[in-house]
Amino acid sequence: MGGHQEREDQTGGDRYAWEQGSVDDVIIMAPELLILLGAAVILQADLLPDKKFLLLPPINFTIKAVNLAQVLLHWEPNPDQEQSNVQLGYHVKINAPQEEDYETRNTESSLITILHKGFSASVQTVPWNNQSLQASSWVSAELKAPPGSPGTEIVNLTCTTNTKADNYTHLRAYQVSLHCTWLVGKDAPDDTQYFFYYRYRSRIEECQEYSKDILQRNVACWFPRTFINSKGRDSLAVYVNGSSKEAVIKPFDQLFALHAIDRVNPPANVTAEIKGTYLSIHWEKPVSAFLSHCFDYEVKIYNAKKGYFQTEKMTTNTLIAITDDVSKYYIQVRATVSPVCRAAGLWSEWSQPIYMGKDDQKPWTEWFLIAVMMTFCFILLIFSLICRICHLWTKLFPPVPVPKSNINDFFVIINNEKTGSSETEVISYVEEAGFETLEDSVF
Repeated sequence: MGGHQEREDQTGGDRYAWEQGSVDDVIIMAPELLILLGAAVILQADLLPDKKFLLLPPINFTIKAVNLAQVLLHWEPNPDQEQSNVQLGYHVKINAPQEEDYETRNTESSLITILHKGFSASVQTVPWNNQSLQASSWVSAELKAPPGSPGTEIVNLTCTTNTKADNYTHLRAYQVSLHCTWLVGKDAPDDTQYFFYYRYRSRIEECQEYSKDILQRNVACWFPRTFINSKGRDSLAVYVNGSSKEAVIKPFDQLFALHAIDRVNPPANVTAEIKGTYLSIHWEKPVSAFLSHCFDYEVKIYNAKKGYFQTEKMTTNTLIAITDDVSKYYIQVRATVSPVCRAAGLWSEWSQPIYMGKDDQKPWTEWFLIAVMMTFCFILLIFSLICRICHLWTKLFPPVPVPKSNINDFFVIINNEKTGSSETEVISYVEEAGFETLEDSVF
């Protein structure tokens, strides 16, 4: 019993000591707990929406055309906006010509867009770092469409660019040409004249080389040299206005992505060689500012004997194909810029065909001459048959009379005289004999 009592006293002492230590720990940690509790309260207060804090819309919202197919949107923060620790931003919504929206913390925004249909947009104030607050109301502005009679603007505008090696200056190794065509508006007067401009980045050029229709109206434009960068990713802005004494010509503008209108040159120096049963085809990259690894190729091989095409897609500039020794092959190659270097665009034209194999294809000029000669011979043969059947040759070319010859006549007379003399002699002899006989019979 004494031992049991001793253990209980010891246990009670330990419990008391533990409780006393716990109280001391709580007392020591109390300030820290109070600090954490205060921070949580402050954080919760920040997260809770302030019912009295409202976002006000921007003021002085304007839209201004600053360049061809370019506008500047500008606004100012509302001066009556209550100051707080909430960061403000702006939500911009484009209403026309095409719907679009985005957010920004700036108070102005520059956009590349067509303007011949007009332009309108709206903007509102939004909380940038606190989604619990409600955005402000919208404010709107509009840029009206330029004046002009409907149906007088150009239609079916198309443009293409092409790259050539620049041999005139060392500043740029390649030059980009631009060619655009369009149709006259259906309601444009006969005296309408159109004027063409393009803008690339900050450069603007007016056309100097036009092509005209039968009424001497401009319907196409050619820029042999431009400021366009063939490797650029900026949009090309095109603007066409016009003039007439009978109506106000409505302007027209359009944006082009360079990769979508760039006409790649065909591969250069395409060669082919047959080695045994293998056809080896080699070519060089097109004339372009892009490097060799930026091109994809298609190789077209036509088997003239079997009459089928074989097309191979390539990323290198060499192709080896298996052939036979009795067929003729026509080979062409085309190229396009790979999506590795820019967005997918147009394919080039096919290269000039080269001919390989036995009995190489005759040039078309030889075939043409052969066809002409065969046609001529056939016509001549038909004409001869017709002349023979219908005696046209005799009618067209009658025989010429032969003149008489005096010598021949002389020989004919002599022969006749000899013949006559002989006959006379015979007759005379017969008559004499007969006479004698008669006399004998009478007397």
